[in-house]
Amino acid sequence: MKQYLLPAFRLTLVLLVVCCLIYPALVWAGAQLAPDSGQGETIRYRGRVVGYDNVGQKFTRPEYFWSRPSAVDYNSAGSAGSNKGPSNSEYLATVQARLGTFLLQNPSVSKAQIPAELLTASGSGLDPHLSPAGAAVQVARVARARQLDVAKVQALVARHTQHSLLGPDRVNVLRLNVALDEL
Repeated sequence: MKQYLLPAFRLTLVLLVVCCLIYPALVWAGAQLAPDSGQGETIRYRGRVVGYDNVGQKFTRPEYFWSRPSAVDYNSAGSAGSNKGPSNSEYLATVQARLGTFLLQNPSVSKAQIPAELLTASGSGLDPHLSPAGAAVQVARVARARQLDVAKVQALVARHTQHSLLGPDRVNVLRLNVALDEL
C-alpha cells in the first residue's frame, strides 16, 4: 500500500503546484502583455468609460445602431446562449417579436434584407459586433432619427468596419455609436 500512496501523494503535490501556481502565473504574465494589461479595452466618451470593446451592450433608441440580441439581456455575469432550437415555439415567438419590432422601426427594410444576426442571439449573449450588412440595414433609420445625410452615416459605418484576414468583416456597435455621438 505504501508503494502506491507515496507516489500518488507526490503527484498530487506536483499537480497542485503546476495547476494552482505556475499555470495561473503564466496566464497572468501573458495578460500583462495585452492592451490594458488584460483588463479589457475600455471605450471612452467625453472623458468617461462607456463600455468595453469586447462586451456587447443594449441599444434600443432609434438614433443608435442596435446590437445583436442577447439571450442573457447583456448581463456579462451570466454569459450564455439560450439553448433553444429553431423548432422551439417560445424561441420562434421571440424571433418573430424581434422581427416585428425591427420592421416597425425600419420601414424601408424588407424582411429578406434583415440578417439573421439581428434576430437571433449569439452563443455568448454578449457579442459586440455586427456584420457590415447588419449595420447597413439600420443606416436609414439612424440617419432619419439624427437628421443626417444617409451617405454620411454609410461613410461612418465604412470607417468603423474592421477587416480581418482570418474571419469576416465586422463592425463594433459601441464604437460606431460613440462615433455617431461625436458627430
